[in-house]
Amino acid sequence: MTTTTTTATKRSAGPAVRLGLRENRLQFTLLVVVNMAVGGLVGLERTTVPLIGTDVFGLTSNLAVFSFIIAFGATKALTNLAAGALTARFRRRRLLLTGWLIGVPVPFMLAWAPSWGWIVAANVLLGLNQGLAWSMTVNMKIDLVGPTRRGLATGLNEAAGYTAVGATALLTGYLATGYGLRPVPELLGAVFVAAGLALSLTVRDTAAHVALELAQHPKPAPADEKPDLAATFARTSWRDRSLRGASQAGLVNNLNDGLTWGVFPLLFTHHGLGLAAVGLIKGLYPILWGLGQIPTGHLADRIGRKPLIVTGMLVQAAGLALALILLQWPLLAGVLSAVALGIGTAMVYPALIASVSDHAHPTWRANALGTYRFWRDIGYAGGALIAGVLADTLGLNATVIAAAVLTAASGLLAARWITEHRPDTH
Repeated sequence: MTTTTTTATKRSAGPAVRLGLRENRLQFTLLVVVNMAVGGLVGLERTTVPLIGTDVFGLTSNLAVFSFIIAFGATKALTNLAAGALTARFRRRRLLLTGWLIGVPVPFMLAWAPSWGWIVAANVLLGLNQGLAWSMTVNMKIDLVGPTRRGLATGLNEAAGYTAVGATALLTGYLATGYGLRPVPELLGAVFVAAGLALSLTVRDTAAHVALELAQHPKPAPADEKPDLAATFARTSWRDRSLRGASQAGLVNNLNDGLTWGVFPLLFTHHGLGLAAVGLIKGLYPILWGLGQIPTGHLADRIGRKPLIVTGMLVQAAGLALALILLQWPLLAGVLSAVALGIGTAMVYPALIASVSDHAHPTWRANALGTYRFWRDIGYAGGALIAGVLADTLGLNATVIAAAVLTAASGLLAARWITEHRPDTH
């Protein structure tokens, strides 16, 4: 009787919850595929939307053209910040599904917007979609694997997302060459929305994994016991030296990405390249950024976070400089710049997320990641704003120079502020 009761109890309790990549490989793989759809949706805009602003709607101000990136970046940044607090009230899976529902209108608005204001509004929705859906895939993967494989987990997550960004940017460039800037390239997004929403319905929530890690984690210090969002924001943004270093590096990394998102299509078309060539440049950068994060995420677990962060920022700065040094050969300049930017960003991205996770106790990690991702993605808006002002006053070349200088300076700050604090892997 006792054996029967025990067996029935085990069956009713479901499978045992364990931390680890291998132990949770099916759910982890499903989340990787979901994030490919998340990345694919934002990849729709990498090649065509700046040109839609100038060629379809006749915008003459660079700041007006880049306004869609400002709307996207600001909305995504605020959503990232809110997402950490929302995880205290709602399950991660519910927030993931909410993000996908918000994203449903985006491809159709981009495809048939009657005015530029509709494009900007679509990017507000896209920012909400990306902030919720991408944040939840990051948090859920970190929940599943536990503390010793965070670098690899975040590397795989970001690799899936940004490889999809790049592949979609490349594909939309070729589609635009054959079918025009709208509506065919943008309607790819309907496939990503349908796939992401359907797959997210099959994802299991990771609340039990968080509870297990909390049970295994050393007792929190008094400062780590139930800190509110305001306290975590202050701690991640400036009070903790290493978290401050990671936050500023994330901001500048995405600042130069937001800047090149708007500037590169205009810069290289002005120098004679067609849509297919611009699509190659805009696709190659995030593809390398994405695929490169698999080995760099693993490397961050082995040699530490800081060497990859500092070196990666300096490689990005060199990539921006190459775009101008070789501009008399625009295709070569664009391709080599994209390669350097992709490799540099691949080094930085998973290492920064893993570094923030290392320095944050599980009781406030979701809010710390939300704060870091707020600063990182506000860089999109900042980059587009700086790009618009500088491009309108000093020209596109000066804008790229400013991005290179800021990126190099950020790498030096990261070297000064960030320290290693990896969990014991034994």
